[in-house]
Amino acid sequence: MPSRGARIRTGDLADPNGARYQAALHPEREKGTGTRYRRDVASREELIAFANGYLDLEAYPDYGPMGLQVVGAERVSKLACGVSASLELFTRAAACGAQLLLVHHGLFWDRDPRIVDRALRARLEALFAADMSLAAYHLALDAHPGIGNNALLARELGIAPERRFAGVGFGGPLESPCTIEELAARIERRLDRPPLVFASGPETIRRVAVCSGSAARYLADAAGEGYDCYVTGEPGEPSLMTAREARTHFVAAGHYATETLGVRALARLLAERFELEWEFVDLPNPV
Repeated sequence: MPSRGARIRTGDLADPNGARYQAALHPEREKGTGTRYRRDVASREELIAFANGYLDLEAYPDYGPMGLQVVGAERVSKLACGVSASLELFTRAAACGAQLLLVHHGLFWDRDPRIVDRALRARLEALFAADMSLAAYHLALDAHPGIGNNALLARELGIAPERRFAGVGFGGPLESPCTIEELAARIERRLDRPPLVFASGPETIRRVAVCSGSAARYLADAAGEGYDCYVTGEPGEPSLMTAREARTHFVAAGHYATETLGVRALARLLAERFELEWEFVDLPNPV
């Protein structure tokens, strides 16, 4: 199935620890399901340790346990990645032959009840039957300045991610100031879906803040920090009136659509470093 979501631009991205890697060695392949570099085998623990360190996982306390969540095969020859843990994702990843699945939204959250119900049992059984490990990276993957959802999304939209916004997002100037109609069209081209737009800001947009996923609550902060437009994934019920009163454009580009970039970039990074095969399992979500 062809990939959906934004394309990751070619170019070197900096690791805060000093390492660099090329974001898309073969950008023309981005419309495919993944890339084979050279079939090899790597240690699960080595892969997880590298990902945890690269993303500086300990620096981003989260709403649940991140990193390795379910233990599967010790040796990995193929990675799969997807946005959110689900039975369908696990089934599809197993069918493609992966031993390690990377997700942005994992199985376990602090707010969830401490009981294995039928749905969770079915998900766990699918992982166990495939001997497939599950690793989740949430806020740390949103925040990373090189392969994070927000840095990549900002660059896709022509925004220079010059400063932090809302802890894990980024804000900065547009490379070329534009109208809200032009920015909305650019978002639709990059993410392959029309965004929800509350056009309430200035005619010319010069500065934009980005925070992927469910972050509508930061709209007033974006306005207060002088941004002309705020881009996130989902709207909130107050977003329309907040945008009007703050005289700031608000764009909801899709929770799923704004969060495909980071997990694909992470899978690609691991595949390149450890010479593995990888595949993005696309389960488009209208939210």
